[in-house]
Amino acid sequence: MFPLSFMIDSRCDTLLLQLSGLLTQQNKMLVTAESCTGGGIAYAITGMSGSSKWFERGFVTYSNLAKQELLGVTHDSIARFGAVSKEVAAAMALGALQHSHADFSVAVTGIAGPDGGTAEKPVGSVCFGWSARGGATRTTRIKFDGNRQQVRELSILTALQGLADLVEHSGSEQ
Repeated sequence: MFPLSFMIDSRCDTLLLQLSGLLTQQNKMLVTAESCTGGGIAYAITGMSGSSKWFERGFVTYSNLAKQELLGVTHDSIARFGAVSKEVAAAMALGALQHSHADFSVAVTGIAGPDGGTAEKPVGSVCFGWSARGGATRTTRIKFDGNRQQVRELSILTALQGLADLVEHSGSEQ
């Protein structure tokens, strides 16, 4: 269902321009770890000319086994908290940094629907993790309304906004 819908293209472009400028200015690289977005964040990033200067790699870890094998997320974390949890999103973000040469990471895991939701974690529940090498990891859980495509697109926007905020804040500390 990509490319992104016309409704979010301009917001996505604005965030990508901001992120590109910040990362280029700081001479830093970015890595993504994606589950429910299925590579959509990486797709949006690599649609921008020159992104190879600041985008190091992306992991699409849709299955729990992929999260474990590629990012080092423990089976115990997934069993205890569930694949869609702030704890697993944090582990994915940290694992992406550990398995790359990037300086900043974003991780996304969620239930885009239309099936798979529960009373505790309804369809539209998405967990995010953002991390900077040597810094703290920030997480959040958001419940988006909309169909599968809308949940995925809103997740991409949220991931990019969180990255821009993280990189901008990191640059002000230098």
